[in-house]
Amino acid sequence: MPVITCIDDLKPIYRRRVPKMFYDYAESGSWTEQTFRENVTDFDQIRLKQRVAVDMTGRSTATTMLGQEVAMPVALAPVGLLGMQHADGEILAAKAAEAFGVPFTLSTLSICSIEDVAENTTKPFWFQVYTLKDDDFMRRLMERARAAGCSAIVITLDLQVQGQRHKDLKNGLSAPPKPTLKTWANLATKWAWGIDMLQTKRRSFGNVIGHAKGVSDPSSLTSWTAEAFDHALDWKRVAELMEMWGGKVILKGILDPEDARRAAELGADAIVVSNHGGRQLDGALSAIRMLPQIVDAVGDTTEVWMDSGIRSGQDVLKALALGAKATMIGRAFVYGLGAMGQAGVTRSLEVIQRELDVSMALCGRRRIADLGRDMLLVPEDFEGRWKTW
Repeated sequence: MPVITCIDDLKPIYRRRVPKMFYDYAESGSWTEQTFRENVTDFDQIRLKQRVAVDMTGRSTATTMLGQEVAMPVALAPVGLLGMQHADGEILAAKAAEAFGVPFTLSTLSICSIEDVAENTTKPFWFQVYTLKDDDFMRRLMERARAAGCSAIVITLDLQVQGQRHKDLKNGLSAPPKPTLKTWANLATKWAWGIDMLQTKRRSFGNVIGHAKGVSDPSSLTSWTAEAFDHALDWKRVAELMEMWGGKVILKGILDPEDARRAAELGADAIVVSNHGGRQLDGALSAIRMLPQIVDAVGDTTEVWMDSGIRSGQDVLKALALGAKATMIGRAFVYGLGAMGQAGVTRSLEVIQRELDVSMALCGRRRIADLGRDMLLVPEDFEGRWKTW
C-alpha cells in the first residue's frame, strides 16, 4: 500500500482502478476546461503569513455548519453517479463522513437511493435537489428526504442548462456503462472495480428510476433528464422550492454578489460560492476569486461556504481566511473513494484536516474563529481589474 501524504497521492490509484468514463466524469470540466483548471491554480496565488512564538497548545479545527458541530469546516459535496466510482459509493462516503464528523450530501442523481444511505447511517445527512419542473416528483422526493431524516436540502442553481462536457459526450457516459467495444475493452482492465460492482444490486439511479413519471429503466432516463430541468427557473421558483421543503436550505452555485444578496434575502441558511467545479460555464472566474466580494456583499445575513478547486487543507484555510464560514469538497474525496472505498474517503479527510491543522499552527492561529484576511498575502489585482458595462 503506497504512503498517502496528500490528495494527489490518491489520484493515480483512482485512475488505475476506475473505468475511464467515470474517471473523466470527475476529472474534467466543460468546453476548454479553463475554469476547471483555474479553480485550482488560483489558490496558488494566495500566500500565507508565517508567525512564530505563539502558544499552539489546545488548537482545534472543530466548528459548526448550520449549527451542527463538525470536526472541521468541510462537508462532502453532492456528486452524481458516486456509486459508479466505487460499488455502493454513496453509502461508503456517507459512513466515512459520519465517522469522521463532517456532513455528507447525497445527490438526486446518485446510484444509491436516499433510503439506501439512511439505512446504512445513524446520523442525518443532507440531500441535494435540482430545480426540476415536475412538482409532483419534487414533493415526493422531498418527502422521502424528510422520512429519511435529512436535516437540510441543497438546491443546485447552476444546472438550469447543462454545460457541454466534451469527455462525457465522447465516452458515452451512462450508468450502467453502455456496452460498446471501447467500453468493454476499458472495463476489462478494471477487474477489481468490476468484481465489486457485480456484488451490489445498486447500479442505476436509485432516486429517479421507478419514482419519476415515465422512468422505469435506465434507457428512459435520458429523455426524462432532457425534459425535467426547469429552463424557466427564477427567484420566485427558488422560493417555491424552499417553501416546499420547509426546513434548512443551502443554495449552491452562487458566483455573483447580486445573486448572493438575492439568495440571502430569500432566507437561505447558507449559500455556496461555486461554479460547479468548472463543469458548467467555462470562462467564468474561479470560486476563490469571487469569494471575497460575495462575503462582503452578504455580511452576516447568511453563512457563506465555498467549493470548486479545493484539493488541500491549505486551500480550506485560504477560503476560510477570505471569509468563508465553511467549505465543500468533491473531487478530493472522490479520488479517495475510487482508489480505496470508504477507507480512501477517510484518508482524504485525514489528509485535509492534518494540512489545515498544521498550517493554522504555522500561521499562529489556534481556532477556526481566529482565521482572517490579515493572515494572507493576496495580490492586489487578485479579484481582477475587469471592464464591465
